[in-house]
Amino acid sequence: MDSHLSVIARTRLEKAAHDNGFDRPLGLDGPWLVYDSSHARGRLWLTEWAGFSPIAAFSHPGVVGALTDHGVAVSHPAPPDAVGARSVSDYDQLHALLRRAMLLARTLPDALWETFAAKTAHLPQTTEAERLVVQRVGQDLFRGGLLDLWGGRCAISGLAVPALLRASHAKAWKDCATDRERLDAHNGLLLAAHLDAAYDVGLITVEDDGTVVVSDALDADARAILGLDPPRRVRGLVVGHRPYLAWHRERVFEQPSRRAEPRSGGDPEAL
Repeated sequence: MDSHLSVIARTRLEKAAHDNGFDRPLGLDGPWLVYDSSHARGRLWLTEWAGFSPIAAFSHPGVVGALTDHGVAVSHPAPPDAVGARSVSDYDQLHALLRRAMLLARTLPDALWETFAAKTAHLPQTTEAERLVVQRVGQDLFRGGLLDLWGGRCAISGLAVPALLRASHAKAWKDCATDRERLDAHNGLLLAAHLDAAYDVGLITVEDDGTVVVSDALDADARAILGLDPPRRVRGLVVGHRPYLAWHRERVFEQPSRRAEPRSGGDPEAL
């Protein structure tokens, strides 16, 4: 790898970092430009390979693990604190890679919970009304996080109308033991309202590989109306989704006793 960057390469890399939320330049580390962000946790390193191929390295393991659809993993020497690096073929792809990385950094485990903890630290929770206010803060953060994580599209149908999308928990808010679980972006799918309702009452569930499994309680006509025939598949799942998807399959899917009422427990908006 070259030990220095051309003026043109450095200018392009700096613009890509700044335009995509990595707004705290920390200088050079060998051939790497180093950045932090005021918007999310995690460090970014940028350089250019062989004079034309941009490379981005990241310190956040969750971000690296979820970027498999962007660029190619590289094994060139990386900064000591980086957990992975990806190479792309041009600067348009670099912008797409960094844009996705920023969205992931803002939504992956503990990011939403940390924001929630900061926002609610001084809010009283003595009365039921006060606790509902705090819960609403968490629900709004969770919805915003899933809108970011799924690119504003239903994870099953691809519908991209935010007003018709719901942040659907795999393990329901009331069943989570901690706020970390409730606000873990892996504990949810962004779904169109009709699919959210079906997921909530256990008429559909999702395998670890993304296959959407439909309950026998839905006949052929219902499946067609719901857009579940032919079979659907959720793309973009990562390892962090698996325990929550398993919980939904084991505890919610095809559980008649749980279908009497939505798991959201009467929240003003299903989550």
